[in-house]
Amino acid sequence: MKRSGVYLLIAFMLSICSSSFGQKEKAVLDFGADVMSRYVWRGTQFGGTSPSLQPSVTLNYKGWELGAWGAYSLGGNNAGQEFDLYLGYTFAKDLFSLTLTDYYFPTEGEDYNYFEFNNDLTGHVLEGSFRFNGNDNIPFALMVAVNFWGADAVKLGNHPNAADFNQKTGLQYSTYTELSYSHKMANDVTLDAFLGVNLTKPAEAKTSTGFNGESGYYGSKAGVVNLGVILSKEVALNEKFSLPVSASVITNPIDEKIYFVFGFSF
Repeated sequence: MKRSGVYLLIAFMLSICSSSFGQKEKAVLDFGADVMSRYVWRGTQFGGTSPSLQPSVTLNYKGWELGAWGAYSLGGNNAGQEFDLYLGYTFAKDLFSLTLTDYYFPTEGEDYNYFEFNNDLTGHVLEGSFRFNGNDNIPFALMVAVNFWGADAVKLGNHPNAADFNQKTGLQYSTYTELSYSHKMANDVTLDAFLGVNLTKPAEAKTSTGFNGESGYYGSKAGVVNLGVILSKEVALNEKFSLPVSASVITNPIDEKIYFVFGFSF
């Protein structure tokens, strides 16, 4: 197994964790979970129509955030599983953020190898993103994300499991950008509107291999893939505890799909 950017990512994350402790300012460790009626990400539904449990763990220190995030179908659909690691840094008075994310989609019940880091065979996808977060005076945010390593590629040879495998891999550098707007409404309801665009035209493979990203990481063609609104608020259950809830209407104009998603966090 050869060295890869994923090894460097994990090593960098661990170094940030170790340096956080022992400092006068303490790192903040937190965890939680979302329960969503469906898992829809950037205009694409994962895991069919089953609800999705989405746990998370975060470690924050001086603008750095190290996190793990997952999604697990509650309906027994193996296609809705995901485990991500990310490292982010927010700076300039929280106005800008840089994030490095490792996406991985295990298929439960199958013999997947999480620690396969060969660039031609791995199921990992590394993404770098930059985000302008906006502020009270500028209620808009803009994010650009680019896949730069891993399974976002088109394979022009045989399937990796074939005995006569002679591969050629072309990284597509799938790029997604999203403009969002946030507004505080009456009754403590927050409205978030968003417009997400796939900027990459998928490459075409000579043979169909089923490799991740072969038919397009965000869809079959470039264009608007994620358009909708989210309404969110906190529902008080008693004097000391409230439950954050949200309702989303999400459309994907390219694929001509629409989703209505409800969820809560704890």
